[in-house]
Formats: sequence, structure tokens, C-alpha cells
Amino acid sequence: MSTHFEHRLYKPVDAADSVSCRPDFAVALYPGHLSLAPNTIELNSDIRTHITSDTPPTFLLQNEDDRVDRVEDALSYYAGLKKAGVPVEMHSYAKGGHAFGLRPTKFAATRWPTLVETWLASIGMISQ
Repeated sequence: MSTHFEHRLYKPVDAADSVSCRPDFAVALYPGHLSLAPNTIELNSDIRTHITSDTPPTFLLQNEDDRVDRVEDALSYYAGLKKAGVPVEMHSYAKGGHAFGLRPTKFAATRWPTLVETWLASIGMISQ
């Protein structure tokens, strides 16, 4: 959603459809399938062509031991956002696995909701 907001997937129905679909910010936990090939940190062409200076500020969180989505994917997304001049904050943790969501765990990444709240305040989305 944060990189494909320019084009709607349906025909306009009412006045609401003339309002921008661009989100004010994005939070991506364990973003995956973004790099060009295994063992690279180059963005695939789909995501690369859609990251622009209009991409919203983005918060990224990735565990390095995630067996589904590689840390290189989050790193490539981070690099692409930085290159486009998009405000981005990234947190990478050695342990924590994949798909932890809001479920409390023994790992540091479990505190991500507080990190997001702090980040949202720092970019002016919520009051401190």
C-alpha cells in the first residue's frame, strides 16, 4: 500500500474516490520478497520503480533469524527508501523469528508497538 497508492484497482464510484490513497505513514514488520534474488540486497524491479520521494515515512522491523522473510529484504527496502529521501526508521534484531505480531515473546522485538508509538510521535503523527 505504501508504494502502490497512485493507481486505484477499481473505477471511481463516488467523491471519496477522488481523495488520495497515499497513507500518512507505513509500518512494515518483517517485509519480505523485496530483493532481486537470494543473497542480494538489490531491490526487485517492482518495488524499486514504486519507491519515490512521495512514499510515506516508514518504520521497518526485522528479525535476522526469520526463516520466511530475509533480513536482506528489509535492508534493501531501507536502502531504497533512504535513496529516495523518504524518512525511515529500521529496527533489526538477532532473534525473534517470524510472525510474532502482537503476541508477547521473550525477545526484544516484542516491544515493537512501543517503538512504533515513539516513532509516530517523532514524525508528528501523534502527540508525545
